[in-house]
Amino acid sequence: MSNFELVLPKLGESITDATIISWLKNVGDTIEEDEPICEIATDKVDSEVPSPVNGTIIEILYEADDVVDVGKVIARIATEATNDVTVQSTTPDTTTKTTITESEKAEVGNRKSEIELRPSVSNRFYSPLARSIAEEENLSVEEMENINGTGENGRVKKSDILSYLKNRSQATPVSVSNKQPAVSNKQPEIKKAENSSTANENVEIIQMDRMRKMIAKHMVDSKRISPHVTSFVEVDMTNVVNWRNKNKKAFLAKYGTKITFTPIFVEAVTKAIKDFPAINASVDGDNVIIKKDINIGIAAALPSGNLIVPVIKNADYLNLQGIAKQTNNLVDKARNNKLKPDDIQGGTYTISNVGTFGNIMGTPIINQPQVAILATGVIQKKPAVVETEYGDVIAIRHKMFLSHSYDHRVVDGFLGGSFLRRVADYLEAFDVNRPL
Repeated sequence: MSNFELVLPKLGESITDATIISWLKNVGDTIEEDEPICEIATDKVDSEVPSPVNGTIIEILYEADDVVDVGKVIARIATEATNDVTVQSTTPDTTTKTTITESEKAEVGNRKSEIELRPSVSNRFYSPLARSIAEEENLSVEEMENINGTGENGRVKKSDILSYLKNRSQATPVSVSNKQPAVSNKQPEIKKAENSSTANENVEIIQMDRMRKMIAKHMVDSKRISPHVTSFVEVDMTNVVNWRNKNKKAFLAKYGTKITFTPIFVEAVTKAIKDFPAINASVDGDNVIIKKDINIGIAAALPSGNLIVPVIKNADYLNLQGIAKQTNNLVDKARNNKLKPDDIQGGTYTISNVGTFGNIMGTPIINQPQVAILATGVIQKKPAVVETEYGDVIAIRHKMFLSHSYDHRVVDGFLGGSFLRRVADYLEAFDVNRPL
């Protein structure tokens, strides 16, 4: 018999640990290759860890809700059949070893399941994190039973409960007044502002979810780490808009995927990075690390409303059709909570399309440890001066603002501004007769 040590995989360039949400298998259970063994959570994505081997689980080293460093062994799997299996259970105080026979494996799993079910609000299985949320929110047994579980075998996951709580709060918002505060002891006390002009002002209290808390932390850290400078340029997108309008149906028919503006932005940024490779970098102490791979992150919205940045790897090796397919695939996976850790790691430069929300421009915050980020605004029709062989004329053009935030520790105005202007030049020079 040989034992396989399952380690917490690398989850991203800036991610050093993850939280165990729940174990999908127990000690004594058999597991197949690529079958998920546990659910983990980072500040960027919730995902499952698959087993790389076939075998029997003989040891689980961490409990649900434990925070584990990347590279640490989280479980051990016996990869060959044997009559005896050594099971080791580890607690903060003691480590004991027990030898059980093959016939007792099922009992080990059943006993562990009974222990996990005991604190639950019913006989239905809930992960420890789900139970914790239910207890904090005072969910009744009837409410928990009515929550639709989207996990394996109908298990109720954290996202299921948060979705239910969101819908419940919208149906019955929490009201707080000076006379009858409805705030539990676990929530911070709310004090009426000194300049408040109303005596009975109602408010709704919404608890940040884990991802929102981590996003908030990273945004504050980024502003603290990097002195941000933002440059702006207005781009004439008329050629791009006309080409897309003329070819979007044919593009879908030929390649089986839609052509949006995002792949065209990615292509232009990739070309500009090759012209200005110093923008494709990170900082390590006093060293500037220039990345040879061009991996473009694209900000996408999750069903929860939070943002995540899946990454198009080696974008400079892809044509426009390849970029479009990868972009659409990643966005679809984000919207359906199907992103894997590998989908969000390794980014070297990020694009955020604030125009999706109808915004003309924005001042994006750098996605650490990168040194720059581009925001693309909404495309609008505007009157503009156009130079022709017959002189200047006023014409209706499709215009868009680009906003470029960069880390002034290592990116000065010349590099940051020149790169931004080059992206604009590539977009304005887009060939309106470009073949599919």
